[in-house]
Amino acid sequence: MKRFVVYLLLTLMGVNADVGKAEDRLPFSARAEVEQFILSMHKNHGFDEKELAGKFDQINPNATVLQAIQPAAMPEGQRSWQRYRQRFVNSRRIKNGLIFWENNKAALHYASAQYGVPPEIIVSIIGIETDYGNHMGNFNVLEALATLAFDYPRRAAFFKRELEHFLLLARENRFSALGIRGSFAGAIGIPQFLPSSWRNYAVDFDNNQLIDLINSPCDAIGSVGNFLLVHGWIEGAPIASPITRMQMDPNKPIARGIKPDLPLEEFWARGVFAKGDPEQPAALVGLVTTNQPTEYWAGFNNFYVITRYNRSSFYAMAVFQLAEALRIAKSQR
Repeated sequence: MKRFVVYLLLTLMGVNADVGKAEDRLPFSARAEVEQFILSMHKNHGFDEKELAGKFDQINPNATVLQAIQPAAMPEGQRSWQRYRQRFVNSRRIKNGLIFWENNKAALHYASAQYGVPPEIIVSIIGIETDYGNHMGNFNVLEALATLAFDYPRRAAFFKRELEHFLLLARENRFSALGIRGSFAGAIGIPQFLPSSWRNYAVDFDNNQLIDLINSPCDAIGSVGNFLLVHGWIEGAPIASPITRMQMDPNKPIARGIKPDLPLEEFWARGVFAKGDPEQPAALVGLVTTNQPTEYWAGFNNFYVITRYNRSSFYAMAVFQLAEALRIAKSQR
């Protein structure tokens, strides 16, 4: 009630808690919607209201989070696959990936055997997400998620659920909700799992009775493998194949979306050629680079599964190409 009174008084004074920059907004502790969230956590999950309110008293809206979550502005509205690729598929990340692979070869071997995911794919995802655990983010996760839940209307419902999952995760794992650092979007640990993904897909792969994605590469490796398997990874199936010849307007099949739903033989019949099983469902993936010809690929089921980790065709292709580079470099050692 006290927070609601503060909220009302400030509103009467002309302070609007729902508009303006993050630094100009009301503190979380003064907002009725935060009080309602705390009450729901008490009713639904048994959280102590006073204790949880004390946590919100110690965080504030983060302007940097709101700036970082905005889609990046591209010149003339165009994106660049080649610029994106260079960030992740490069000699430094291949070199560090081989070191990570060697240091964790047993866990990668067992994860590949259990989940059917090649080790290079797991290494590649971890490499792209956090440079093999070296850059896991330095945002206060509670503050970041609260900022997005209460100050980012476009995806408020999504981040409010992640905030709920995060508080449950902290309680289940007995760590301080105020002490966890991660990305501006609330992703945590070596594989950058959102709280809901941690709770639903993370595994105790080193069998120490604790799921620790922050300090355990083993748990991170197993959790990435499990995530991909649960989302439909098919062991031994292809990921993507380059389009070698295009004899039709590519925009028509692209409009069907990223999920494979057209047999490769149907692509051939329409004048779009890539190697693969003629009955294999595929989607046509266009990788755009400003002032250069668009690069086209056939994306198969496992390509689509990678986009469940990050819903971007650029991301999935970077994972695939870095994995291929790692596999080749590993075989040449």
